[in-house]
Amino acid sequence: MIKYSIVVPFHNEEENCTELYDRLKAVMETAGEDFELVFVDDGSRDRTFKALQDIASVDSRVVVVKLRRNFGQTSALAAGFDHATGEYLIAMDGDLQHDPADIPLFLEKLAEGYDIVSGWRKVRVDNFWLRRIPSRCANWLMAKLSGVDIHDFGTTFKAYRRELIDRVTLYGELHRFIPALASWHGATICEIPIKNVNRERGVSHYGISRTFRVFFDLLTIRFLLRYLSRPLHFFGTMGMLGILTGAAVAVFLGIDKLLHHTPDMLQHGPLLVFSAVLILAGVQLLALGLLAELQVRHYYEPSRRVPYSVDVVLRTEKNEQSTVSE
Repeated sequence: MIKYSIVVPFHNEEENCTELYDRLKAVMETAGEDFELVFVDDGSRDRTFKALQDIASVDSRVVVVKLRRNFGQTSALAAGFDHATGEYLIAMDGDLQHDPADIPLFLEKLAEGYDIVSGWRKVRVDNFWLRRIPSRCANWLMAKLSGVDIHDFGTTFKAYRRELIDRVTLYGELHRFIPALASWHGATICEIPIKNVNRERGVSHYGISRTFRVFFDLLTIRFLLRYLSRPLHFFGTMGMLGILTGAAVAVFLGIDKLLHHTPDMLQHGPLLVFSAVLILAGVQLLALGLLAELQVRHYYEPSRRVPYSVDVVLRTEKNEQSTVSE
């Protein structure tokens, strides 16, 4: 098995991919361990794939995975992880904002036995109001909700032990939450400062709209970490509270009716409707919890589903191109 796999997703990065390859190759050759570079073209519309294809044709250590369309960063990383063969996986962006010279720091921590080494952009150079403030708030909230005490969930620049990343299912926008998901499996996690530089070429694919998507992902992660294997505990608790509260109101109205012959519909009509709604909502939440428990069974069963569709995989050492349709 190869020691290290560097996984890099690209989306319209024709101006950066060749320089990143040169810098990665220089760093990894200096490290003295066998390695491969797994480059994922995430549905680029420029000449990114052509540039990656040229690189793969002259270096057998380069694997190029071309996706049929733009599936997003999480799916591109999942495709790279699935086609990587290394014992350790190092993920980074393809826009040169992550410095390959920091990779030896990750390798040192992996050698110490950590399962995940997370990069920390300790000194940020991007926009203060649009990027740094929202990112700081989101990272603080992520750390509190997930219980993983790291400063920078958002950066892609992280290193993983293969056996651990194989246990984490990636979809949606969950790549930034890999440390939180892996903590459920008992992963050991550490953090190291990394350089953060401005993009020199190309157009940034990040915007303020990502902050709102992160918030919804946080709710998902919180639910997954606490109730992944027991969703009925969440829905059932809320359902029983609704049923008991509605039943208590109904009993109160019934006693009032019997003792004082109060016309409930005239004097307590809204309260009676509220009681009925609470009971019905509670029953529905209980039913939802039971259905979720059934879904948990499918979660733990092996599945061949992946959140991407591969067009071409290039492995130059075999001197062939394989076309895969998934």
